[in-house]
Amino acid sequence: MAAVNKVLVIGGGFSGMSAAIKMRSHGIEVDLVEIDPEWCELGAGITIGGATLRALDDLGLYEEVTKQGCVTDGLAVHLAHGPLLMEIPTPSPMGSSVAGSGGIFRPTLARIMSSATLEAGVNVRLGCTYTDIQQSETGASVTFTDGTTQSYDLVVGADGVHSTIRKEFFPEVPDPEYIGQGVWRAIMPRPAEIDRVHMWLGKHLKLGVNPVSDTHMYMFITEDRPTKEHIDKTTWPQVFAGLMEEFPNPTVKALIPHALAEGANIDYRPLANLLVKAPWNRGRLIMIGDTVAATTPHLASGAGIGIESGIVLADELAGNDDLNVALDKFHERRWERCRMVVENSARLCHIEINGGDKNEHSKIMGQSMMTLSQPI
Repeated sequence: MAAVNKVLVIGGGFSGMSAAIKMRSHGIEVDLVEIDPEWCELGAGITIGGATLRALDDLGLYEEVTKQGCVTDGLAVHLAHGPLLMEIPTPSPMGSSVAGSGGIFRPTLARIMSSATLEAGVNVRLGCTYTDIQQSETGASVTFTDGTTQSYDLVVGADGVHSTIRKEFFPEVPDPEYIGQGVWRAIMPRPAEIDRVHMWLGKHLKLGVNPVSDTHMYMFITEDRPTKEHIDKTTWPQVFAGLMEEFPNPTVKALIPHALAEGANIDYRPLANLLVKAPWNRGRLIMIGDTVAATTPHLASGAGIGIESGIVLADELAGNDDLNVALDKFHERRWERCRMVVENSARLCHIEINGGDKNEHSKIMGQSMMTLSQPI
């Protein structure tokens, strides 16, 4: 017998959808509320490592992701002008035969997961969120913005890095902290030689490309910016192209006109991270994903650890008849892994900002990927 019968998920991002899909597979009744009436994931591309592909396979989505995205093998790290610094293998993660790495348009992955959420029988309400949560020994009574009130055995807070739930139930946790870098992303045509992830390490800049379909890739540039500042959106193409100029490699140079062309879909975000100390629950409310473990993209694992957490939470709820035991086991399995991703990503960022040892940078990346390939 499962620890819960009926669960509310607040937030329809990757971690919330993952938890909802997996709980439905265990026969748990799930309501999901998402404040965005369009349920629209913004952004350019997303790198999906082997561990994330394994998690998507667990949800029954691997085939669709490979069909609509792109799977690759290995990661090549170069110096800014081109010479190869290191090749990092990306073998299949343990216990799985999925590819070791890949990429997909971020909105495409969101559509695949939202379709699966509805097909799983999750009761989804869009343009709706909670206004009040009252807990008792036996459940949680939730009032919504549409004026209705319902009772649940558990509430899952998955409302993202700027979580309202975290502010209310964990008021002692500070806001996410700007980490001194911003990331630029753009969608571009994919040259034939880009058959996997490539990264070029410059001074205070890192540029990478990742195939996301047969015809396209996304490019990302992490840029040191000591203070968080507003950058006028109309200037983004010119700023992005200017950063590309810092890399004299011919492949990068040839792509500069595409940064200035229509349809490059350039996106800029200042980087911040957050790691809330466990436990992540207050009674019958538990937080997962970016709400408690928001990472910079240096290990390309932010969405991945959120999706994993949704799966592990659902499995522990289904596999234990006592809610406290289920939540304890969830924390046991998730804390160290999420901590590693957030802190190692921050360390990589620190090395880049301070012009640190590029070999140490590559070593941390390799070790982190090996850890992520371990079973969850």
